Amino acid sequence: MVVNGAPRELGGDPQRSLLMALRNELGLTGSKPGCGEGECGACTVLVDGEPLRACRVTVGEVAGSEVTTIEGLGGRHPVQRAFVEMGAMQCGYCTPGMVLTAVALLERDPAPDDHAIDEAMNGNICRCCAYPAIRRAIHRAAEVPLPPPLAAAPPAPEVARRPARPWDLTPAPERDYFAVLGEGLVVVLPPAEPARGFANGGAWCHISPAGTITGFTGKVDVGQDNRTALTQLLAEDSGAALPAVRLIMGDTDVCPFDVGTFGSRSMADIGAYMRSLGAHTRALMITRGAERLGVPPAELDAADGIVRHLPTRQAIGYGDLVQGARRLETVAEIPPPSPASGWVTAGRATSAPESVEAVTGARRYPSDLRRPGMLHGAILRPPALGAQLKNVDLSAASAMPGVTAIQAGALVAVAAPDVPTARRALLAIRAEWRIPPQAAEADLVQHLRTHPTQAAAGGWGGSLHHEAGDVDAAPGMRLSATYTAPYIAHAPLETRAALAEWEGGRLTVWTGTQTPFATRDALADALAVDAADIRVVVPMPGGGFGGKHTAETAIAAARLARAAGRPVRIVWTRAEEFAWAYFRPAAVIDVRSAVSEDGRLTAWSFTTYNAGAAGIHTPYAAASQRIDYVPAESPLPQGSYRALAATVNHFARESHMDEVAHALGIDPLEFRLRNLQDERLAAVFRAAAERAGWAGRGPRAMGIAGGVEKDGRVATCVEVHAADGRIVLDRIVTAYECGAIVNPAGLRSQVEGATIMGLGGALFEAVHFADGHILNGSFAEYRVPRIGDVPPIEVVLVNRPEVPPAGAGETPIVAIAPAIANAIFAATGQRIRSLPLL
Repeated sequence: MVVNGAPRELGGDPQRSLLMALRNELGLTGSKPGCGEGECGACTVLVDGEPLRACRVTVGEVAGSEVTTIEGLGGRHPVQRAFVEMGAMQCGYCTPGMVLTAVALLERDPAPDDHAIDEAMNGNICRCCAYPAIRRAIHRAAEVPLPPPLAAAPPAPEVARRPARPWDLTPAPERDYFAVLGEGLVVVLPPAEPARGFANGGAWCHISPAGTITGFTGKVDVGQDNRTALTQLLAEDSGAALPAVRLIMGDTDVCPFDVGTFGSRSMADIGAYMRSLGAHTRALMITRGAERLGVPPAELDAADGIVRHLPTRQAIGYGDLVQGARRLETVAEIPPPSPASGWVTAGRATSAPESVEAVTGARRYPSDLRRPGMLHGAILRPPALGAQLKNVDLSAASAMPGVTAIQAGALVAVAAPDVPTARRALLAIRAEWRIPPQAAEADLVQHLRTHPTQAAAGGWGGSLHHEAGDVDAAPGMRLSATYTAPYIAHAPLETRAALAEWEGGRLTVWTGTQTPFATRDALADALAVDAADIRVVVPMPGGGFGGKHTAETAIAAARLARAAGRPVRIVWTRAEEFAWAYFRPAAVIDVRSAVSEDGRLTAWSFTTYNAGAAGIHTPYAAASQRIDYVPAESPLPQGSYRALAATVNHFARESHMDEVAHALGIDPLEFRLRNLQDERLAAVFRAAAERAGWAGRGPRAMGIAGGVEKDGRVATCVEVHAADGRIVLDRIVTAYECGAIVNPAGLRSQVEGATIMGLGGALFEAVHFADGHILNGSFAEYRVPRIGDVPPIEVVLVNRPEVPPAGAGETPIVAIAPAIANAIFAATGQRIRSLPLL
């Protein structure tokens, strides 16, 4: 066959998949494994110009054909440039398949409308839900058919040399910064007291003689593009030019300790650190410039990486100021950061530099990585959830050539030269299991009510009780209702993956985790190895959404690598991802309220079973309140999910507020505003309503909902209509405010993505199970949002420069489900209190 314009000959079994041949034999990792059943489109390639799923096509079937992978476009195609310009990606894992499908579309139809785009692209899943930007990018590519080719992507920032000991475990004066980074100036900002219980280890940066500033943070980027926003903040306050600033993230050997990337804490925590670190760095550059030029510091300014003497315009670059230096500065007194109202670099729409790598296939995800001599690992799975291993016989598997088989407690795993051999080795293992009885899906609501526990299995704390006033004695009209939500799956497009390598008694693990330091600790505990001898490196994963917190894949890879004496990579199958990952918790929520005739809440009782306490407190004024979170025994493994329990708690609260408003005959928006205590939330409600035309909606069926979470404020307005017995979404407007806006482009992308991801849980996502088995564990059976599900979406960004920036990865998801439910009621008069709604 011809691959990317060059003749290639592939021997071996002609029945093996084209995807595996491209990746493993030709090294073309731009084609991504996603589902193995042709449902997600991540592996799309062009065969004689037609988009085909490489996971479902055999090598023999394309013999004699011309195959084009994303690498074959070489950054020259208009679609690639348009995807970069429009920011049509988040984690980027789906992007190669998306680009190739769009290329084929424009070959057939040079000016497609939205319907044609949706029809062509509907087979490609973007789990980050960047669909509106993808539409915009395809229109852009059609408008500008011959743009200049993309410049090569800058090399991904990394630290090639390993320090003698992890810097977070070493006092600052004893760290080998300069042996690892070279000469220059290192500025260390020590950690402050943990805020809200979220500990971090400060921040540091290195200014090199080339003028480059490299910042270090233990946060990771799982597609939310906190990398760009944090880089903007460091550039802004350090006075450096944005292209000269880069960020090393999630490398436990060289980055400050961080508790993990979750809870929308990147901006709130590390954003503040980057601003302070930058402000001190700028002050140091001015001081060094004053010494070099022999002038008072007050006569100097610093911008674009240059210190200038204002009276004479003499200038000296940051790189020149640190030439020959090997100096460590620890921040003692921090100058105030620059006010957001005067930002020059921050506050502007900025594309992620790494987006070029995504559209060319150059970006390497955890499942793409290889090491010399690497083996492929696989884990023996129990016959059902909750099954306990009684005994196991590894002899047949161990006897297979090249196979290493291990047992460590409940873990049984193998490593082999290739994936097919590893799978055959698993089949050769003889194991006996004890399978306890399992709760049935049909009995889930009753089970959660009647099986309370002391603490939630997901790790977000124990029970919660808040009471003020006398809920039972409060006057007014009373209303009560129960709302429910099922388990739903994270379903990241890249499944869990880890690559482990031992060298000289020290371990390195590359894995797509949201908690690199917790993963290091878990590895140390499991392997009885000093944490100082373990390095966890996090390449950007193909999505996370709260689902990649745990360390079991990394531990399994490390155990196999130690036993085999060679590097081992484990990549979960799609079936494993659905069956053995944890889920967003199911929920049962009882709400009781009382309201006066003039539309003032007098009592509010809210009890959540199982889901969690996030978003449980109401922003609405009620003199009497009783709020409870009751953890419950969960039939399925559960854990963090985007916005945790805030989504289902907002669904119940905002649905109930709508019910009360209709019962009183008061406009639902007016009822909310009448009872709101939070003026910032009231402002986003008004912004969404104004953009949506709420006041003049007339007979149009619209619903509205909103809330406060992670210090962000969101309000979503949805318009629907009923047609042929089904509900059609016509339009979504989401207004969002999270303080000062650092990167409007990234923020808009996050709001769009979260809103659309929330569509899945609102409309159709639900995990079905019986007898310890997941019944819909594939993309063919578990429906996630696709581009054809997405109506026009408008995002209103409310900027508050006087308020420190907060995150946006989670909060925008919480209002979409109740807004749709309320719109369905407006269209049909039917009140739906259980998710999914359709």
